[in-house]
Amino acid sequence: MNNIPISDKIPELDIAIKAAQEASNVILDIYQKDYNISTKTDNSPVTDADLESNKIINKILSNTKYSILSEEDVDDQSRLSKDMIWIVDPLDGTSDFIDKTGEFTIMIALIQNKKPILGVIAWPTEKTLFVAQKNCGAFRYSNDKWDKISVTKIENLSKCRTIGSRHHLSDKEKEFIKKIGIKDFSSIGSSLKVGKISSGEAEVYITTTNKMKEWDTAASYCIITEAGGKMTDMLGNQLTYNNKNVYHQNGILVTNGFIHNKIVNEFKKLE
Repeated sequence: MNNIPISDKIPELDIAIKAAQEASNVILDIYQKDYNISTKTDNSPVTDADLESNKIINKILSNTKYSILSEEDVDDQSRLSKDMIWIVDPLDGTSDFIDKTGEFTIMIALIQNKKPILGVIAWPTEKTLFVAQKNCGAFRYSNDKWDKISVTKIENLSKCRTIGSRHHLSDKEKEFIKKIGIKDFSSIGSSLKVGKISSGEAEVYITTTNKMKEWDTAASYCIITEAGGKMTDMLGNQLTYNNKNVYHQNGILVTNGFIHNKIVNEFKKLE
């Protein structure tokens, strides 16, 4: 792979890309075999791929001096005293992995003072990366080349393309999307929703659940922001990271930025 075209790249970016690529290789290897599936205490599935990916990422990221908050590790909360930490989801879209949709990702973010300063999302089955560093733009690596990516400038909600969850779309979300006049809706797994909006292939992702956690959004936050878009909760509040409570309380809204406030205002009318 040739180097990402960022001139003032921080060294942690290459480390995160390496971790995501090595984890991708292990996940793909397991994907093509029989593997174990078990259920966590929150009833979500976990596979050998989640755990092996986590081991590899931890090994590579531990060469830096930063604490790691990962979906698959016990959180001892020592991270709370640190200004910089890694936030990792070693396999985002475990249900898609199990269902063999190919729509699963690896997410790695570096947080500084409660905000993501780099984000890496790897899409193993497509050998694709979405990468961003704060104030340096967002990029997609596919077909052996890097391209700078950016959101669309569509401002009319009726012309917007919405993408939603393949596994978790609620009736409330369906009704709300219909109410605000969006007709073009498609489903895709994992953080690929944000990858699509960041690449100008959709404009909106809405989820009203209070089950999203920091590792579900941290890498995406940096990428969508650097691509010119916006991510907040559904009430328009800014997201912060490395909090004691890792749950996002009021859902997540990701847009191209131009329609963000319109959607927030419509949602507030429901509350």
